[in-house]
Amino acid sequence: MVIKKRKKIVNTTLTYIGLILISCICAGPFIWMLSTSFKTGQNIYDLNIFVSNPTLSNYTGVFEFLSVPKYIGNTLVITVSSIAMDVVFAALCAYPLACMEFKGKKFIMGALISSMIIPAAAGMIINYLIISKVHLLNSLVGVILPGSVKVFSIILLRQSYMGIPKEMIEAARIDGAKETRIWWQIMMPGIMPSISTIVIFDFIGRWNEFLWPIIVLQDPKKYPLATALQYLNGSFNYKFGYIAAGTVISIIPIIIVFLLCQKNYIEAISGAVKG
Repeated sequence: MVIKKRKKIVNTTLTYIGLILISCICAGPFIWMLSTSFKTGQNIYDLNIFVSNPTLSNYTGVFEFLSVPKYIGNTLVITVSSIAMDVVFAALCAYPLACMEFKGKKFIMGALISSMIIPAAAGMIINYLIISKVHLLNSLVGVILPGSVKVFSIILLRQSYMGIPKEMIEAARIDGAKETRIWWQIMMPGIMPSISTIVIFDFIGRWNEFLWPIIVLQDPKKYPLATALQYLNGSFNYKFGYIAAGTVISIIPIIIVFLLCQKNYIEAISGAVKG
């Protein structure tokens, strides 16, 4: 028994050491960038992550050079609107696919899954032509609408709906509840972990979106933060610390959202896989 306990302790210790090393390797670029954002007058390519004389001059320089609050405001409008549209419309679309029987249901599911194979870049030309026809170029609405409702969100919410006991739905229908009330009061509270997962994925994707806003927006003042930082990269090439500081600023909201939603993240993903 003593030998088995020792082996278990050794295996557990080695496992944790291995996981710590892997996490350090994965977090290495971010840690280096974070330390670089506090450097000034030093070799930015130095792999030493410890800064002898840390300074906030790079951060103050970014705020002086760029209208960061305005770009953050543009990014928040795009991100929050896209998340709201994705959650609402994906939840509405997934409900009949999970809880109702109708002709063509299997075909619709097959078409949705097949569409995930198509690269996102392939639809940019079509999206641009549509946005141009409806006169939404150079507007935040033109950035928000294309790709707001994602197939992944529909499939994930469908799997979550199917995990809710059908007896609850049948009981609500017997009591005279309409489908909209069943969807809002019974189904939606039961899929909050999956909604949290969608919020995380959508927030990361939209907050870091770069190419599509450049295509749609002609006015740099309307750019989201990630696009503004990359577009003005040429102005920062003599001070990489500015780029590092701006990137750290853009990452902070993502970390906050993930920390707020992480409790439901693992549960939703595991539920989707089981379903």
